[in-house]
Amino acid sequence: MSRFTAETTAAEVASAFSEEIKGKNVLITGTSLNGIGFETALAIAKYADLVILAGQSDERLKLSEAAILKENPTAKIRRLLIDLSSQSSVRQAAAEVNMIPEPLDVLIHNAAAPLGALKITVDGLESQFATNHVGPFLFTKLVLGKLLERGAHADGIMITPRVIFISSNAHLIGAGVDFARLQALSSASTPADRKQVEENAYKSSQDAYYQSKSANILTGIELSRRANGKILAYSLHPGIILTNNTQSTQPESIAAMQAMEIFDAEGKPVKEVPWITQEQGAATTVAAAFDPSLVATPGAYLKDCVVTKDFVASHSSDLTNASKLWELTESIIGEKFEL
Repeated sequence: MSRFTAETTAAEVASAFSEEIKGKNVLITGTSLNGIGFETALAIAKYADLVILAGQSDERLKLSEAAILKENPTAKIRRLLIDLSSQSSVRQAAAEVNMIPEPLDVLIHNAAAPLGALKITVDGLESQFATNHVGPFLFTKLVLGKLLERGAHADGIMITPRVIFISSNAHLIGAGVDFARLQALSSASTPADRKQVEENAYKSSQDAYYQSKSANILTGIELSRRANGKILAYSLHPGIILTNNTQSTQPESIAAMQAMEIFDAEGKPVKEVPWITQEQGAATTVAAAFDPSLVATPGAYLKDCVVTKDFVASHSSDLTNASKLWELTESIIGEKFEL
């Protein structure tokens, strides 16, 4: 039986795997205060060699850095500006990462676009799919060399880099990725053409969220398969948590969470829902990034810090879907992601 439960905190998991965290360099996206990305960084920073805080606002990154250093004065922190909804920003951020002297051992894709009204990015993509899937896919591709740079630890023990995708059990509600839509996007030649495709295919904010979270699981499966042991990728459900995104006051965001039945008719969190704290929500991320037993299950999906198959929809575990998503995403970004 696992030593962890839904109530386990990120600090407790980090303590359990402190030896695995020591000497590692970790990059985490979406690390603003009042979120599970920050709690992940806070727990890891106590032991890691380097933690890179990535986000859209340097002001918010500075606040997170200060909070981490207040608790762990000797922690080594770097900040990285990145807007995952913009492929240009992703490329610039990746170039900065590739210039740092240290290798990258763990990449945690935690950032997510907020639920809300339809928003089209500068690249002509629906914002949740762009931020939650396309941006992370492209960023992983561009920093691949940095992930593979270390090769072996100083004492001769091999270190296999990990890439973590924060998904959600909410993917079970949806029908999976709309591949007809992605095929149309891959064939569109301009942002304006892609915008038209997205507007025609768009159903709701929650549907866009479900699709992006399904894509996270499929990408973890396919990245592990294609890497053939060179990289370990995992996806996970962090739990149902009140964070910056779920506490949005935007009417469209509240309506989406009401549709998911986690907010009531008055826009308040439903008490019967098994809400957990942000510290507890970050625990599964830390486990996915450092639990040595996970080496035996590349591409796995985790819940409550352990591997589970019971909470993965068939459309999000299908190997054909995983391969198809990979190839269509390559077409959308305009380049191959080869390992």
